Amino acid sequence: MKIVVLDKSTLGKDVDLKPIEDIAELICFELVETEEEIIKAIDDAEIIITNKVVITKSIMEKTNLKLICISATGMNNVDLKAAEELGISVKNVADYSTNSVAQVTFSYVFKFIQNLDYYNNYTKDKKWIDSKIFTNLDAPFFELNGKKWGIIGLGNIGSKVATIAASFGCNVSYYSTSGKNHNTTYERKELNKLLQESDIISIHCALNDSTKNLLNKTNLNMLKDNAILINVGRGGIINETDLVESFNNSKYKCALDTIEFEPMRKDSPITKLLGNDRFICTPHIAWSSIESRNLLIQKVANNIKEFMI
Repeated sequence: MKIVVLDKSTLGKDVDLKPIEDIAELICFELVETEEEIIKAIDDAEIIITNKVVITKSIMEKTNLKLICISATGMNNVDLKAAEELGISVKNVADYSTNSVAQVTFSYVFKFIQNLDYYNNYTKDKKWIDSKIFTNLDAPFFELNGKKWGIIGLGNIGSKVATIAASFGCNVSYYSTSGKNHNTTYERKELNKLLQESDIISIHCALNDSTKNLLNKTNLNMLKDNAILINVGRGGIINETDLVESFNNSKYKCALDTIEFEPMRKDSPITKLLGNDRFICTPHIAWSSIESRNLLIQKVANNIKEFMI
């Protein structure tokens, strides 16, 4: 049996593939893009692993595939209906990046509130040497204790963030995107109220019909002047054109780890915010701690083993 990885570059050079190599012959491609390249790469493989490479019905019909392993949670890159019709199993991986995403979420918050860049540069530029006092208070920072943290999507990741935020003394509330979450540990709020009242808002929900453009020109202007808005969920939850307009007419801060089209396009509205001190954009890294990626590989290997039983 042969297993083919179609986009190893999305897993990183340092990830340990041994759990999969121990199962069968493993062939890795850094990235295959065209349908012709994909079909050639798959060749006679019965099992493939894809993170973002799109697997269409026409590709499946030209192969001997038995199992498609998605090395991610989202499954929108595989034609699931066609796979079912052709008798091809499709398995994804969930609950592997909770700690990583939570950690990155707080990295954004501390980046904004601690002003460490200012103080590091103050010392690096030898201004402290010239100072007559022992400290510098020119870039004030605030404590998380007592701040209102609103979470959009209280699933595994949102709950982890809530627990950590509460440990810092934050008053945590949440908005249920499905309307079905009735967690009693934290106050549940309607979206507009959460946006109006929160000092920090972090997005941890999936992208679907009910969350597409959830934040837009009708509610982005409700954010407090010094609020921090973080999206580590999915691109498309925030309408990016509306975000740019709202951001430029406000004083809130924003951090995005995911945007609607990835990699970023030259004409992306987000390019207009790059370089602004109140804005951070990272290339979809929140999920990708080394521990998270190794756990992902182990779970992919488990999916393959379960299929082979």
